[in-house]
Amino acid sequence: MARQTNKLKARPRHLYRWKWIGIGPQARPLTGESIGHSKTDIIVELSKQNIHVRRIQRKGGSYSSGSIKSADIMIFSRQMATMINAGIPLLQALYVVAESLKKPSMVALLKQLADDVASGTSFSDALGHHPQHFDRLFIHLVQAGEQAGTLSSMLERNAVYKEKVESLKARVKKALWYPFTVLITGWGITLLLLIKVVPQFESMFQSFGAELPALTQLIVNLSVLAQQLWLPLLGILMTTVLVFKWLVRRSSALAYRLDKAILQLPVIGSIVNKAAVARFARTLATTFASGVPLVDGLDTAAGSSGNKVYEQAVRQVRQDVATGQQLHFSMRMTNCFPTLTVQMVSIGEEAGALATMLHRVAEYYEEEVDNAVDALTSLMEPLIIIILGILVGGIVVSMYLPIFDLGTVI
Repeated sequence: MARQTNKLKARPRHLYRWKWIGIGPQARPLTGESIGHSKTDIIVELSKQNIHVRRIQRKGGSYSSGSIKSADIMIFSRQMATMINAGIPLLQALYVVAESLKKPSMVALLKQLADDVASGTSFSDALGHHPQHFDRLFIHLVQAGEQAGTLSSMLERNAVYKEKVESLKARVKKALWYPFTVLITGWGITLLLLIKVVPQFESMFQSFGAELPALTQLIVNLSVLAQQLWLPLLGILMTTVLVFKWLVRRSSALAYRLDKAILQLPVIGSIVNKAAVARFARTLATTFASGVPLVDGLDTAAGSSGNKVYEQAVRQVRQDVATGQQLHFSMRMTNCFPTLTVQMVSIGEEAGALATMLHRVAEYYEEEVDNAVDALTSLMEPLIIIILGILVGGIVVSMYLPIFDLGTVI
């Protein structure tokens, strides 16, 4: 019976946007929109602001919290840290932050958190009801802050951590998507020329009644194939990508092999490798500095590495540390972490400054990733020009070759 009650409490209530017309202080007419569970909730909330509601109606459907991004959680963490640091009680801070947000899904989430806290649930337990938005690190930090009376500093630390991680993710995504974008752009322009431009020249060539040069004939044949097959090939390509993504999500073994293959790629593999080490070090440093036990911190860091190879390595490290092994020795045994990282962790353990050393490791590899992405971008820019020049220039030259030959004959 108790379990059923807890499930009912954890079940989110739907929120709706309400458009209202009312009278404010000094009999001023007011209109506006608010987000709440029901008409009664909106009327009560507005009455606290000395607004008498005359007409209210629901606008649109219900809002869920499914569209919440990591950046939204980061902003929420920083705002809550500011409120609590200013001496505002937790429950009131949740209501104030909820009113300041414009994203309905975040308002819905904060309303659920406020309801849980108002019913006597601790803040960390309330966050635990939403694991899809609040990771274990966030919950651990809040829990440690509640116990030590340093909730504002822990929330601020979490916001800084998320800023660093999101910045690192953005740089890695840039490194991964840049070459892919170059290939797609070149392929798209070439396909457009073959389908739309080359056929115009082909009709003109037929009027010449002469044999076309080999390069021109090749391009014309490719154009005919492109016009016939581009749509089926595009469908096959999109289906293949979707099926592959589905298989990666369903199969942990395939996801591991994919991440391992990415780590072995030239240039890109080095960037992903350094980014995984930086995220691991940043997460472990944050948890350890916040008083979270090392074994629990390793469990949290495993899931934050962003790579299945490193995730498996960190879980192996956790098992070794749980049996009494030193952290740096366990890391060395995985044959996964760079020598510099292992040496700095060893120094940190010996000096009793593990969190400091892990922070330095994270900063070092974050800077390495930043430099590598900048170098890759600088390298790819001239490469884009060369690739597009070869593709577009080759097609243009092949189209004008028959015209040059005709001019020679004349």
